[in-house]
Amino acid sequence: MPIDIDAVRRETPGCAFVAHLNNAGASLPPSIVVDTVVDYLQEEALHGGYETAEAREADLDVVYTNAAALLGGEPENWAFVESATRAWNAGFSALRFSPGDRILTTKAEYASNMGGLLRATEIQGAELVVVPDDDSGQVDVAALESLLDDRTRLVSIVHAPTQGGLVNPVAEVGRILRDTPILYQVDACQSVGQLPVNVEEIGCDILSFTGRKYVRGPRGTGMVWASDAALDRMANPAGVDGSGADWDAPMQLTPLPGARRFEPFELFYAGKAGLAVALDYVSSVGIEEIASRNQRLAGRLRGGLVSMPGVRVTDKGLRLSALVTFNVKGHDSLVIEGLLRERNINVSTSGPMSARLDFPERGIDNVVRASVHYFNTEEEIDAVLEAVGDLRP
Repeated sequence: MPIDIDAVRRETPGCAFVAHLNNAGASLPPSIVVDTVVDYLQEEALHGGYETAEAREADLDVVYTNAAALLGGEPENWAFVESATRAWNAGFSALRFSPGDRILTTKAEYASNMGGLLRATEIQGAELVVVPDDDSGQVDVAALESLLDDRTRLVSIVHAPTQGGLVNPVAEVGRILRDTPILYQVDACQSVGQLPVNVEEIGCDILSFTGRKYVRGPRGTGMVWASDAALDRMANPAGVDGSGADWDAPMQLTPLPGARRFEPFELFYAGKAGLAVALDYVSSVGIEEIASRNQRLAGRLRGGLVSMPGVRVTDKGLRLSALVTFNVKGHDSLVIEGLLRERNINVSTSGPMSARLDFPERGIDNVVRASVHYFNTEEEIDAVLEAVGDLRP
């Protein structure tokens, strides 16, 4: 069923004030999400935080069933945490590596993830190998397969990176790894809520995402999924406390059997309630319909930019996402971001901190990132094109 865009925009108060094309940063939440968070905070203020969490336990636990309904997996294999970075590191930090163990990553890897990966090389002696891209700019699946050996313990891939329109072929990689003992971790921070994502179809062992981006949930929220096979091979994650493990002997903490081991005791409980509603909202709109409209809107923007003299679209890959990145000759990206904001158009800028393995070899310092979402309109896309067209190379 086609999306009722007028209804969605009425349910999104921010649409009345700004053309928001910074959804890869933090999207505009629908009113029902905002109201859920505010109501929960009000209840905490009136009755107490512990007491509200106890009274609202069933409402809070809906986040796990809603994540499973949208993304696959069983509810007990999902955990709620404070961010995508926390989610990715919660799963990764529970893994144990020995000196010489190999971890494969890609040129699209994100700075926050690299922190964990490099720590494993420093502390545990693991070897980090960067898989090259193919001619299209996505991860070279054949090269990845050729790099697998009996020392390879993990493959880490960003599904849709923050610095461009690439969508990596995560399911294709999953098929290669499916019959191996190698664990597979997918950062779906930018893809959940934008594209259809299913942990079984991807074939991954760990998947993480944030609430604030394409799910249109609250900031300070994220989730991580781990397969039973991954959980069986994990120890206590970093930051584990009495909520995620049993202190069953004076010098022993045993992680809980499911993914709740990743959750600390202190959480953004109002955000958890809000994220549950946001996930349900995505399902009610329809992820296939969302993805289709995102593709059309991004295609309209990308096509218009490509036709402009002096504009370089920097997206790469066989499949493109709703993130559209570009440069304008003679204009700094931050300046363009500011000029667009003066016209009530929100975009962002991605620099080398987002793409240290990617930008330097492509000669890119920074890019303007316009990330569309289904509630955007064709008129808003055309307003961006008009504003960029007013810049002279």
